[in-house]
Amino acid sequence: MATVRLDIFSDPICPWCYIGKALLDRALEQRPDHPFAVEWHPFQLNPDMPAEGMDRRSYLEAKFGGKERAAEVYARIDEAARNAGLNIDWSRIDRTPNTLDAHRLIHWAVLEGGQTAIVAALFRAYFIEGRDIGEHAVLADIAARHGMDRAVVERLLASDADRADISARDAHARERGLSGVPTFIVANTHVLPGAQPVDLWTQAIDEINQKAVDA
Repeated sequence: MATVRLDIFSDPICPWCYIGKALLDRALEQRPDHPFAVEWHPFQLNPDMPAEGMDRRSYLEAKFGGKERAAEVYARIDEAARNAGLNIDWSRIDRTPNTLDAHRLIHWAVLEGGQTAIVAALFRAYFIEGRDIGEHAVLADIAARHGMDRAVVERLLASDADRADISARDAHARERGLSGVPTFIVANTHVLPGAQPVDLWTQAIDEINQKAVDA
């Protein structure tokens, strides 16, 4: 059966992206014969974030207009995460990092064939372990645990390798009209914004597979 491209625009500090991936993963587990070939693409929630990141509480209160509003927004996110089978430990997240280097790592992981594993590890490091995925040492640890050459990754992170490319790809996505993540694009045709329910994915897979049989 021919593969179908599934492009996913995401940011590893975006809780809805983490939720969206969890729901997609559940659907793919239910449909092991799915046709998708997944590729992850960069989209920074905060492209103007300082390189050193920011205190998370200060960032959220500024973004949402105060402590109470931020709490309301994250209460809804927390409920959606639990419904997706995720237990995010918000108390361990002290800083909101700049994710440009995390996106560089995801980009390099394509060459190793482990892009989705790196994405999953970044989500886990940030949302479960409370690690600062803006730090080069943390990114190098993640890379090494998933079969990438630590020394090579450390050298690349210390350089400007692919910084301009990642920023250009992010800007290009915005120019095409993408305004939030996660955004899923199926077969370069169907755009699905937001965390999609498991049933939608399984139905889509069934329809794609049936069309392939009928063709």
